[in-house]
Amino acid sequence: MAQRSTTSQARLDRLADALGSGTFADVKRMLNGLPAADVAHLLESSPPKFRHILWQMVELDNEGDVINELGDELRAHFLSDMDAAEVAQITEHLQDDDLADILQQLPDRITREVLDSMDHRDRARLEQVMTYPDDTAGGLMSTDTITIRPPLTFDVVLRYLRRHTEIPAMTDNLIVVNRNDQFIGLLPLNTLLVSDPSSTVREMMVTDIAPIPAWMPDDEVARLFERNDWVSAPVVDDNGRLLGRITIDDVVDVIREDADHSLTSMAGLAEDTDTFAPVVHTASRRAVWLGINLATAFLAASVINLFQDTIEKVVALAVLMPIVASMGGIAGTQTLTVMVRGIALGQVSKNNESWLINREVAVGALNGMLWASVVAAAASLWFGDWHLGLIIALAMVINLVTAAFTGAALPLLLKRMKIDPALAGGVVLTTVTDVVGFFSFLGLATWFYA
Repeated sequence: MAQRSTTSQARLDRLADALGSGTFADVKRMLNGLPAADVAHLLESSPPKFRHILWQMVELDNEGDVINELGDELRAHFLSDMDAAEVAQITEHLQDDDLADILQQLPDRITREVLDSMDHRDRARLEQVMTYPDDTAGGLMSTDTITIRPPLTFDVVLRYLRRHTEIPAMTDNLIVVNRNDQFIGLLPLNTLLVSDPSSTVREMMVTDIAPIPAWMPDDEVARLFERNDWVSAPVVDDNGRLLGRITIDDVVDVIREDADHSLTSMAGLAEDTDTFAPVVHTASRRAVWLGINLATAFLAASVINLFQDTIEKVVALAVLMPIVASMGGIAGTQTLTVMVRGIALGQVSKNNESWLINREVAVGALNGMLWASVVAAAASLWFGDWHLGLIIALAMVINLVTAAFTGAALPLLLKRMKIDPALAGGVVLTTVTDVVGFFSFLGLATWFYA
């Protein structure tokens, strides 16, 4: 795998050099010799003016595979220039789950025209996938499966498989169903290949693996695959009828998208943000989040303004108060990150919420006392006033305990309110730690020096 990755990267580097030198004939030849995933990576890694040149060089037979590998934003950009006939032509060989993802980004009129151009069987299979949201098991699944019945002998099953020109990718099990297409169990291919041909499916099938409900959220599906080391898994409806299967490649996409979401949400960005998006488009997306942050900054500034007279009396307060807010912000972010990660991994539940909150508050108190003593000593020596050291120490303990409690409880509250903790948690937490930090420090100073 490492050898293959190195070779692929070397080819991409040569292609980039050829593109920079303007030798487009070499670019086209090398471009269409790359795997679709590498072409998509090159497109996403190129500025807009080069993207259109590269896309025009992609051969028609490869366009569907490349489109399928692109991120949502860039994929939608290229699809917007196509009519229904072009979409149908380049996507006719894609699996139904991949095609469903593409069609859901198109206007309803074009989607309907693409569906109408299909034969009845393919259209029915695709419409079945499209009835489920793309963030559920039903939206992830492919209907391309091989099913068998319990009474069959292995000899018959092998003859049945040989009648296929190919079997679906990542087929590690054959799915056992009854006459009503209800899921019964799985027959591993390795069991089929090494067992006595006279054995029956009923004797050797595995029945202790539960199928995945079609409405299960995709993050729960990813956790099941990770926990059980699955390559594929069957998907059923509410009546236990087999609908399709999910394969590990789709689960990897879910894991990657969730990771992107967690990373970009903390900065208030969409997970499909294009690295090379135009300036105006990028600025408009970020402006909203900056505006929200500005409003919270004014709130913190208004707290400082309440103690303007105290700050004028003791100028050292202005020097030291950012320390209190900064330490609270870091401590709260640490707790928030742990809790958001725990929620994403499905480790946080009603049974352990109280324990986690108490644990984080205890951690905040211990760290607060530790660093409060350090800051108190430094402030006392710096300004020659031990009272000032005591004030900042008390304020720091208060703020770190508050930050720990807020960082632990806030994600749980936001989750119950159906708000993404990764997206909204950071701004709310920073506001709380700034306000509490400034208020506690300046409030204690006002009370002491009054």
